[in-house]
Amino acid sequence: MNDERELVINPVVQTSVQHNSQVVSNIRNLTASLFGVAAGTLGLESYPGFAFYLIGTLIVSALIFLVRAEGKPSEYFHRPLGDLWGGEVVGGLSSFVLTWTLFYGLVRA
Repeated sequence: MNDERELVINPVVQTSVQHNSQVVSNIRNLTASLFGVAAGTLGLESYPGFAFYLIGTLIVSALIFLVRAEGKPSEYFHRPLGDLWGGEVVGGLSSFVLTWTLFYGLVRA
């Protein structure tokens, strides 16, 4: 009963939720490539490179949480934990590895 009442008071607009998810996806894809450039330029290999990516994505998630969602992600996302903290982390991994290996090869060759 409380959930129905909450939705009447604060309705969820599906197009806004989709837009917010798309913006987060774009930010993650862009930063994954930038982290790949940084990791390749720094010459990171193996586990340190992947740790660099994971730490970077956690920092980006925290910045989105604090700056864009103003500390209240439930107002902007349907599933705040999944969409904000876990979403697109694996999807951005391919962009990261691609740019990581490219810039590693350019710097080390």
